Amino acid sequence: MPTRLCALAASVALLTALAVPAASADPGAAAGTGGAGSTGGTGGPGAAGSGAPTVNLATNPGFELPSPNLADWGSVPGWNCTGGPAEAAVTTTAAHSGTSALTVTPANADSTGECAQTVAVQPDTTYAASAWVRGDFVHLGATGTGHDVAPAWTATTSGGWQQLTTRFTTGPNARSIRLYVHGWYQQGPFSVDDVRVDGPAPAPAVAAGSIPTTDKVVFFTVDDGWQRTPEAERFIADHRLPITAFPLPRPAGTDPDFFKRVTAVPGSSAQDHSVSHSDLSKLPLERQQVEICDARDTMTRLFGTAPVVFRPPFFTWNTDTLQAAADCGIRTVLTADADFSWGASNIWHPGLLQPGDVVLMHWTDTLAADLPRALAAAEAAGLKPAGLVDYLH
Repeated sequence: MPTRLCALAASVALLTALAVPAASADPGAAAGTGGAGSTGGTGGPGAAGSGAPTVNLATNPGFELPSPNLADWGSVPGWNCTGGPAEAAVTTTAAHSGTSALTVTPANADSTGECAQTVAVQPDTTYAASAWVRGDFVHLGATGTGHDVAPAWTATTSGGWQQLTTRFTTGPNARSIRLYVHGWYQQGPFSVDDVRVDGPAPAPAVAAGSIPTTDKVVFFTVDDGWQRTPEAERFIADHRLPITAFPLPRPAGTDPDFFKRVTAVPGSSAQDHSVSHSDLSKLPLERQQVEICDARDTMTRLFGTAPVVFRPPFFTWNTDTLQAAADCGIRTVLTADADFSWGASNIWHPGLLQPGDVVLMHWTDTLAADLPRALAAAEAAGLKPAGLVDYLH
């Protein structure tokens, strides 16, 4: 950026910050007080809503969760940073609490170093957001609330930690908001820790192996995505099969056009299958939430629609899974009651397929043969494949 434009950007930064009229830094905040570094728990600034317990809805709010060695995960689990791993890093020293904090060094003069996450919310509900920050011209805010307000900000924390707080009330159609933190142009690095979005806990997601319906339909679901064959793609297109795909982020990101083509039939969709394909029942709630929310963000970015169904890897889940899924805006945690993967024809109840059954398959080199076998089993029972999301309420 030319010197004159750099000077102009710095001047705009100063004037803009001074002009922000509402929700500025908490004047009574001091380092060492407030904030909590984990998901869940009661307390916080408080929120008005459904009467459910007030909890921290932010994902990885204390930046304490380790980054798995997965290229598609990025450097900060639970957060999407504009500059990627080169711009945002989790530090292990000088945290506000715990052992870690997020430090962002904007990559260039045109970057504010923004990091953000999607938070599931309820309509017509008031939430309180807060974060402890260190640096100059650091901002905290939310968009997509339906009643957007100015961000909280501070001109400088004078080298210490300072808490920013803001409140927002969601509109009648709001189901999620985008929470963000960022610095300002040419103002140098900043740090963030102990983020909170306090509000009513969402009701846990519903676990299901089939979809209650009297319609003569069955639902074909296909997991993972590592082996994508033109033969399977052609069979889906030729028979106009509604497919619910549960791809992992890495294969989905490697070949998004393939998944767009195989889910082009009306009723088809791409849903959530976690990031690392781990056994979630062995993970604490906060790590399950990162697995589900980060995969949700990838599916939304790639395919334009946020998932509403989560398929737990290995069909293993627990009550934390249901809550973590709900915290990510997921309504249904879905297993299956029939498996036609890798040449199998397993129906896990007596008799033929029944209305509402969910059939499991995988994106493998056998899928082109598995699909006609599953379709024949459906036809033998007088059923036809239908779009799964069309039957969820």
